[in-house]
Amino acid sequence: MAAVSDQIGLFFAGQHELRANDFRALMHIMVADVEGRPLTAGDLARLLGTSSAAITYLVERMIVSGHIRRESDPADRRKVILRYAEHGMEVARGFFAPLGVRTRQALADFSDDDLETAHSVFLALIDAMRGHFGELDNDEVSGT
Repeated sequence: MAAVSDQIGLFFAGQHELRANDFRALMHIMVADVEGRPLTAGDLARLLGTSSAAITYLVERMIVSGHIRRESDPADRRKVILRYAEHGMEVARGFFAPLGVRTRQALADFSDDDLETAHSVFLALIDAMRGHFGELDNDEVSGT
């Protein structure tokens, strides 16, 4: 599933003159928005494993292209968080809407209980993967 998802993402990126990391950045920004957690440029740099200078360049390109925007963090006005821009949302909706239709069709025969169980499984797997990634990051920092 991850491999096919990556192929679709790379195709989207190519169609919209985005680089692979641009698309990954958009995904991280979207997930943060959906989860209701602010994402700063520094957070994004850590998630993508890039330097501050590279993220600054990426963010500027993405703002100029209309995919993302900056806004002040309501909890701390000194922080700047990254959000999808309306243009970016429109482009993503236009491209991914047919995938949404196919996904709904693929899941139509499953019961609500089955879907809730699958959702729980995916949340547990995501949590495990984030935990593992967090440990990798800490191991790298501590030198272990």
